[in-house]
Amino acid sequence: MNKHISCNVITLFLLLYFYNFSNLSAQNKTVKDAGDVILFALPVTTLATTFIIGDTKGSWQFTKGLLLTEALTYGLKYSIDKERPDKSNEHSFPSGHTSTTFQSAAFIHKRYGFKYSIPAYALAGFTGFSRINAKKHDGWDVFVGAVIGIGSSYLFTTEYQKEHLELTFNSEDGDYLFGFNYKF
Repeated sequence: MNKHISCNVITLFLLLYFYNFSNLSAQNKTVKDAGDVILFALPVTTLATTFIIGDTKGSWQFTKGLLLTEALTYGLKYSIDKERPDKSNEHSFPSGHTSTTFQSAAFIHKRYGFKYSIPAYALAGFTGFSRINAKKHDGWDVFVGAVIGIGSSYLFTTEYQKEHLELTFNSEDGDYLFGFNYKF
């Protein structure tokens, strides 16, 4: 478990590192639009994958984590009136795009393993960067959004245990039979 937490902390620090480069992009609209697409594509793809591989337990765990992420994020947005950097409204804190995408990445990480989550963390980090780049959030908004997403996912997600091994036992008339079956 400490390995999972340390990987998430590293990801969050990388996200804050990207914050320093928020004014370098000449294609702000493209970056913003890409972040908006990832906001929907990453959770939909994650949930769809759980259905495709037949992981109904994972589907439910993902859904509970996502619901908690959204409830916390929007509860804070509407109770803490922090103005956005572009002054468009007062729902800056925390970043909903970031909390949603990091919840998906953390779910993949905890459920299926770190190597499967690397692309998802990269997309989540890019999404956080896109929100800073679009001047919708500052570094703290994005950081707290990521913490909410990761934390919500970790509350409900367990490691995926595919049933490979089957042990059986039978006893009749004083005879004992042990069975062992392994599916590759």
